[in-house]
Parts: sequence; structure tokens; C-alpha cells
Amino acid sequence: MTANAARKIVQFPTAQGRNIITIASGKGGVGKTWFATTLAHALARHGERVLLIDGDLGLANVDVQLGVTPQWDLSAVLSGRVRLSQAILPYDAGGFDILAGRSGSGVLSTAGREKLLGLRNAINKISGRYDRVLLDLGAGIDATVRLLMGGHGTILAITTSEPTALTDAYAFIKVARMKYPNADVRLVVNNATTVQDGKRTYATLASACRNFLKIDLPLAGIVLNDRHVREAIVHQAPILTRHPTTPASVSVETLCRRLRE
Repeated sequence: MTANAARKIVQFPTAQGRNIITIASGKGGVGKTWFATTLAHALARHGERVLLIDGDLGLANVDVQLGVTPQWDLSAVLSGRVRLSQAILPYDAGGFDILAGRSGSGVLSTAGREKLLGLRNAINKISGRYDRVLLDLGAGIDATVRLLMGGHGTILAITTSEPTALTDAYAFIKVARMKYPNADVRLVVNNATTVQDGKRTYATLASACRNFLKIDLPLAGIVLNDRHVREAIVHQAPILTRHPTTPASVSVETLCRRLRE
């Protein structure tokens, strides 16, 4: 079942790609996909029409975290079996649409530059049907990530306080700004012990960006450590539904409101 069959599609007068939020990280294991699904849910709860795309072409798991089994995914789109719009699935529990990836798919891992650019163009085009499109990219700074991230919209770089996560986040921000000098790159500090801990992590990375990259790095938000995150993932359910008032939920809701300002 596609989103077109479930809901009436409305074309919004939005410049292609300007309403895309790209969610990325230099390092895996920082909670990027959980954050992407939770932010999509938060935006939908504010009445926005949202599409979440799992753009991790190697280790896609949005569908696993949400407990859905899509008929079509990005591998079918890249292989030409279906159009991107046909592969979109409504996720009724969160009130948003998803386009799933395919973990370990040979089609995805061998997709060439031409197909990836075609996919990016298709994402830009379909973004006009939504208030917001969230693109969850794979970790790292390889060619696939660089091609899919694009230079429009907002890029949220996710990190934690771990030294390796900070180093890799810095590398990602450096590459993103080199490829797209005017990109709106902002930092999200995830799994912070306290707000002050998150601010210290942000200050460390912001200082490095100022000193070595000569750029100011805005802070998108701090997401607090919360034992309920793992519980929600295990149960394949949105944390904003199961535990809407816990620290991580409140953190993402706060960040969501700032993005909408």
C-alpha cells in the first residue's frame, strides 16, 4: 500500500530540496536512526506532512526500528522496478510516511554515481509533496553519503561526547562544508548525561570548527540520555507514544520546536 493510496497528496509551493533535513554522522552507533524516526514523529505531531527516507545504503534499519515490513524499498527504486513515489509507505502509528532502505542489498551497494544522482533528484522532486522530508544517511563520509546529502535544506550532524564520535563528526562537517560551502550544517549532541555535558561537547566541536574550518557551527539541540530509548527500540515503537514525557522525548520535542521557528 502506498502513501498515495492512503492519503491525498498535496503539492506544496516549496523550492525543491529546501525542506529536506539530512541527518548524518561521521560515526555509527550514535543513535542517528532513532533520532531520525523520533524527529519525524515529533514534526508529524505538530501537524506537518513528513516523509522519512532511509538513505543508509548499506545498513538500513528504519523499517526494523518501526516494526514495519514494506512491499517496496530503495533497492526496487534504484533497480527501476518501481518509482520512488510507489515505494512510499504510510506509518500510521507515527502519522508520517517512510521510504525504507534495504540492508545489505547488492543493488544499493553497487549503485553508481548516475543512479545516486537520479535518486537525489527524485527526492528533491517529491519533497514538494511534503512539509518536511527527513533523509537518514549512512554513517561516514564516503562518496555515496556526499552525493546524497545535497546542499539544500538543513544538515543535522549527530554526535555523542565520545572522542571518536567527535573526531568523526568534525571530519563529516569539514567534508560537507567543502563540498557545499553554503550548507546549513547544525550539530545535535545525542545521549548527553546532562544539558551541561551536552553544552561542553558542543563547545569542543564548535571551537575546532571556528579555529580550523573558520565556520560557526550552530547547535540544533541536545538529547539527554534516557533508558526508555532502548526499551522503545526493543518494542519497535515510537518513544513519543510510549514515553512522551521522559528526558529524550522532551529533548527531541524541544529541538523540533526550534527547527520550526
